Amino acid sequence: MGRKRKGRDISGWLVVDKPAGPTSTAVVNKVRWALEAKKAGHAGTLDPEATGVLAIALGEATKTVPYITDALKAYEFTVRLGIATNTDDAEGEVIGTSDLRPDDAAIKDVLSGFIGDIQQVPPQFSAVKIDGQRAYKRARDGEEMDIAARPLWVESLLLVDRPDADHVTLEMVCGKGGYVRSIARDLGQKLGCLGHVRELRRTWSGPFEVKDALTLAQIDEMARTPELDTHLLPLAEGLAELPEVKATPEGASRLRNGNPGMVIAHDVEYGEECWASLDGQPVAVGRFKAGELHPSRVFNLSTDKTEG
Repeated sequence: MGRKRKGRDISGWLVVDKPAGPTSTAVVNKVRWALEAKKAGHAGTLDPEATGVLAIALGEATKTVPYITDALKAYEFTVRLGIATNTDDAEGEVIGTSDLRPDDAAIKDVLSGFIGDIQQVPPQFSAVKIDGQRAYKRARDGEEMDIAARPLWVESLLLVDRPDADHVTLEMVCGKGGYVRSIARDLGQKLGCLGHVRELRRTWSGPFEVKDALTLAQIDEMARTPELDTHLLPLAEGLAELPEVKATPEGASRLRNGNPGMVIAHDVEYGEECWASLDGQPVAVGRFKAGELHPSRVFNLSTDKTEG
């Protein structure tokens, strides 16, 4: 029998403004410690040197992580033109240089080719698996890999600033699985001048915005106090992309046992994924069929004291 994990049964979301340096996993561990939570996870990795929105799910909210991971996200990043690195960011070794510096018009013209459904090759130093091993581990050993291109939806990619001839600041809204470092690398290649990411900041992720985020310093200051609990957002925030249906009391009881339950729905199509609530509390996520929700995820919030 496994050892029972210690900690509080709390469910909800805490939005962190991640600083440059720590890994996303380190931030999760810090939040779990500060809230004395049994369970925590993040919705979308940020590279150690990246900053900005890192949404941390607590308790039952971890079941909604896929919906945030799949949601659109916005990034603001600065590309250093004229230099390519082996990591596609400022942490890597220089592998190429160029004296060419395209003007703003040339950059804007090339950006249009990155919008919509594109194919993107992840960086050599990335967490994608190649023959069962993380690419970055093989890259550290000096191995150069052929990494297959992956589909990415780019909603928008805009030039927002040109601090000097060597740097360009861009804003991108994209779907799941986007590598900003790949965008910088490919942009530099298409412009013929090379390039890498100098700075990267995620400004929002699904429903979570940087204005709602706490810094690690603030989390340290409020750690293990009731004040930190007041910054938790409800579990339902992670379901913002899905339509809501209302469970009947009897339906909620059936849903909590993993069975189809009766719900009241408006403007929801047969087979559509949605979430059911009872008295404002999330009960389950599933598919709507003929007046019932067929659950795929069930929430157990009976012991949670912080769920709003």
